Amino acid sequence: MHNNKKRIIVTALGAMLLCAVAMVSVLFSTAVANREKYPVMGVDVSHYQGVIDWEKLEEQGVSFAFIKATEGSSHTDHMASVNLKRASETDMKISAYHFFSFDSAGDTQAENFISMVEREMIDMPPVVDIEYYGDKKSNKPSVEETEDILTPLLEGLEEHYGAKPIIYTTLPVYLRYIRGAYDDYPLWIRNVYCEPELIDWKFWQYSDKGELYGFNGEEKYIDLNVYNGSEEEFLSEFSKEVKQ
Repeated sequence: MHNNKKRIIVTALGAMLLCAVAMVSVLFSTAVANREKYPVMGVDVSHYQGVIDWEKLEEQGVSFAFIKATEGSSHTDHMASVNLKRASETDMKISAYHFFSFDSAGDTQAENFISMVEREMIDMPPVVDIEYYGDKKSNKPSVEETEDILTPLLEGLEEHYGAKPIIYTTLPVYLRYIRGAYDDYPLWIRNVYCEPELIDWKFWQYSDKGELYGFNGEEKYIDLNVYNGSEEEFLSEFSKEVKQ
């Protein structure tokens, strides 16, 4: 009886240890995109990457870039204009993204982005980045009030740029606000742990720990992304600039 009890305790401790190891591995793991399956790689940047040598990024196989332009109804990224200009001097396909605010009207957010990003500056559709910030994860805005902001923002950008904006988001935000309501918009999904499954995505941000050279900002890493398709499909889809 004593030996059985000891064996049960050891087994339980072993199971707990395996569980703890699994949790740690998930917390500190980074997904790796299969480059044979997804040969088109890109980055997304903001002022945190500092001054960027876009030619050097291109030399490392970067085919596209999403550049932060605006946030909310008034904020602009101070490196946006420089990044858009210098990136456009390469053969990369370029777009810009807007960081969505749960606290600001959608039409004024659209106006902020439009005032910053001219149509001829980008080759791909504009992007709306919607994710939790501040206390929004613990105090989630309702679906209804979020749609009241997000819908006019998306519609305003689509009307101006002539293409449905790409929606960038995390899985929790996608499940709460995007799925079922905005399925006709191209999806750029963040998942740094594993390849997204059961989701129809256009772009996948698979790492926030990219170690490319060619930038000198306060952030030593750069976000890495892949396109869901071949090089031929990518060039065919984005062969024309998003402008009228």
